[in-house]
Amino acid sequence: MNGTAHMAIGAGTGFIVANSFGSGPGITATLVAIGGVSGLIPDLDIDGKLSNKVTFSPKMIRAVAQIIGCLMMVYSYLEGSGKEQWLGIGYGAGMMILASFITQRRMLMITGIGVTACGWQLNETWLWLLGIFILIASFVSHRSYTHSVLGIIYYGIMAQYLESSLMIDGVFEACVIGYVSHLIADMKILPFNKRGIKLFLPLSSKEI
Repeated sequence: MNGTAHMAIGAGTGFIVANSFGSGPGITATLVAIGGVSGLIPDLDIDGKLSNKVTFSPKMIRAVAQIIGCLMMVYSYLEGSGKEQWLGIGYGAGMMILASFITQRRMLMITGIGVTACGWQLNETWLWLLGIFILIASFVSHRSYTHSVLGIIYYGIMAQYLESSLMIDGVFEACVIGYVSHLIADMKILPFNKRGIKLFLPLSSKEI
C-alpha cells in the first residue's frame, strides 16, 4: 500500500477519534493531522538497498526531513526561550540544509539525531523519543521492528508524552490507532499484499 493510502486511513482514524471525544473543529483538524502522520510513521524504516521496494521514494523522504526541520524551527521559536530557542532553530535549519545533500539512510540517521537533540534541549520527552525512533528506523530493514508490537508499544509511550504536552484529549488514541492502521493495512491477510509484517519480532519472524 502506498503512502497516500496509509495517510488517508490514518487521517480517517484521527477523525473517528475526534468524533468519539466530541471535539470541536480545531481539535478535530489536529487529531486528523496526527492520525495521518501516525499512519506514515512505520515506513520510516527505510533501507537504501530496498529504496525501490518501499513506500516512500527518496524525494519524499527528503521532503519529510525538511518538513521536520521546518517544524522544529517553528516549535523552537514559539515554545523555546533564550539559548534553547536559538539552538532549536539552528538544529532545524541544519537538518533542512543537510537533507538536500546526504543519502537516504544517512539522512534519516541525522534527522533522528537532530530531533533527539532538539527534544532534549527543549525538555520535550515526546520529541526526543521520536528522534530515537527515527534513528533506530534508519538501521532496521523494511517491515521489521517498526511494523511490530514493539513499535506499537514504543510509539504509544511517545504518544502519552505528546498528549501530556499538547493537553488535548484523544492525541494518544489518534497516534496509536493511526499507527496500528498502517500495520493492519500491510498484513498478508489482505489479498493485495504479497508480503506481510513480522508483528512479533524478535520472538517470531513469521510474516502475518
